[in-house]
Amino acid sequence: MALPAQDPRVTAARDLDAVAAPTGRPLEIACDESGSEGLKLIGGSTDVFAHASVSIDLAAAEACISRVRVDARSPANEVKASVVLRERNRRVLEWLLGPSGPLHGRAHVHLTEKVFHLVTALVDYLAELRGPVTSVLPQRRQALARALYREGPAELGPERWRDLLETFNDLARAQARDGTTAQAARAIPHLDPLFPAISAAVDHWASAGRPVSIVHDQQVSLTPERVRQAIGSSGLGAHGNGTAGHRVATLRLVDSQTDPRVQVADFLAGAARRIASEELNGRGDAVLTALLRPYLDSGSIWGDPASWARLDPSQESP
Repeated sequence: MALPAQDPRVTAARDLDAVAAPTGRPLEIACDESGSEGLKLIGGSTDVFAHASVSIDLAAAEACISRVRVDARSPANEVKASVVLRERNRRVLEWLLGPSGPLHGRAHVHLTEKVFHLVTALVDYLAELRGPVTSVLPQRRQALARALYREGPAELGPERWRDLLETFNDLARAQARDGTTAQAARAIPHLDPLFPAISAAVDHWASAGRPVSIVHDQQVSLTPERVRQAIGSSGLGAHGNGTAGHRVATLRLVDSQTDPRVQVADFLAGAARRIASEELNGRGDAVLTALLRPYLDSGSIWGDPASWARLDPSQESP
C-alpha cells in the first residue's frame, strides 16, 4: 500500500542518507516489488515475493513503456505488470525479458519463497531463545531452516505444520505491532521480505565498488528507522558481508506514476513473481523461466529444491 505524499515517513525516507558516506558518483537504481502482503507470509494471496531493480535512464524507460502500451494496446496512463502478464500479450513479455529487450544486463531480481522465509525466521527466533542469534553461525541456521522446511510437513502432518507456521507468523506480527520502537523496527526487517531484497539489490549493484542511490516505489514499511535497521552501518548485505550500509548514498520514495523507471521495475517484479510462483507450484513455463533466469539473484530466499533447480541462474552459460 502506498503512503500519501504528505506522510512524514515518506518525507523523511525520501531524503535518507546512509550512515557512512560512500565515495564516488552513485549509481542510481529504480526498484519495485510484487507480492507484498506486509508481514503476512502464509495464508495470503501470494506465495512468492519478488523485488526488481533496474539501471536504465528515463529515456529508455519511457521508450519501454511506450512500446508495451502500443503492443499490448493498453490505454492506461500507468501500465502495470498485469498488462504484460495477460496471455494475449505473451510476445510483449518475451520481448521485455529477452536478450533484445530493454532490461537485458541492466536489471536484477531477488525472489523470496514466503514459507521458507517464515521457517528461517522461526529458526532465528528459536536460536534467540537460547542466546544472541549471532552465536549461531548463519550457515548453521540456514542448514537448520532447510531441514525443518523439508521434514516439518512430514513429521507434523500438513495441517499441524500449517498451524505451527500460522501461529508463529501471528506471534511475530504481534511483536512487530506491539513492541517498543526498537523491538518493532528489528522485528519488521527480520520478517518483511522487502528488506533482505533491498540488501541483495545493494550487494548486486555495488559489487564493483560504486555506491548506490535507490529510487523506490512508496511502501508503508520503508521508514527511515527500518531502512537503517536493514542496510545501515550495522546491517548485513544479502551475503552477510556487513558492508551494504557503506554503499548506499540515498534512498528516495516516489509515486510510480512519476518515474517511468519504477514502472519498468514493476513490469519485471510482477513477471518474476508470476513465473517463479508457477514453478513453485509445478506449473512452470520452460520458455519464460529460461528468459527470467539471467536476472535472478543466486542468493534468493528459496527452499524448494525442485523449482529452484529450474530457476537457478547458475545454469546460465558464462
